[in-house]
Amino acid sequence: MNRSGPDMAMGLSIKLAAQAKRFWARLGTDRRGVSAVEFALIAPVMIVILFGVIEISMLMTVDRKVTRATSAIADLVAQDDIITADEMIDIFTATSTIMQPYDANGMQMRVSSVVMANDGSVAVDWSEAQSMSARAPGSAVSVPAGILQPNSSIVMAEVRYNYSSNLGTFLSTPILLKETFYLRPRRALKVTGP
Repeated sequence: MNRSGPDMAMGLSIKLAAQAKRFWARLGTDRRGVSAVEFALIAPVMIVILFGVIEISMLMTVDRKVTRATSAIADLVAQDDIITADEMIDIFTATSTIMQPYDANGMQMRVSSVVMANDGSVAVDWSEAQSMSARAPGSAVSVPAGILQPNSSIVMAEVRYNYSSNLGTFLSTPILLKETFYLRPRRALKVTGP
């Protein structure tokens, strides 16, 4: 016996419905592609986090180098009693190498001898700089309270560095890193400058 059109269509639709039901039941229990789907969902977020961590760690490394460079300038000047212009050039050149492997061409450095008079006024005795202007002798400068006493001096070193990220993923604009160090002269009450 042959089935005619409507009966055959009905049997075919029942058969297709049963197959679809079995397919969805199998798909619901099949776990073979779950890892790939989860990875596809998580990978972009993890990559963004990875690049962010790399950029922040590079920024922190450069910031530490700026701190070391500032400390080195102040320390080298504070160890001397009379400093010459040639010695200052050597100190600035040596300090630039601390920034390696980062480019030190844009690094701004300044060192000043700051004195406090008997009346408590604080002024610059002398100043030398590279890639920025030196402070004018006799100009007023503010220092943290308690660093200077009357008839004493300190060596104040300042470094500024514009950090530009190599990746540029999150840190797309340069960030100004700056540091200031204050040290007392070691050999005399005041370091005599160039």
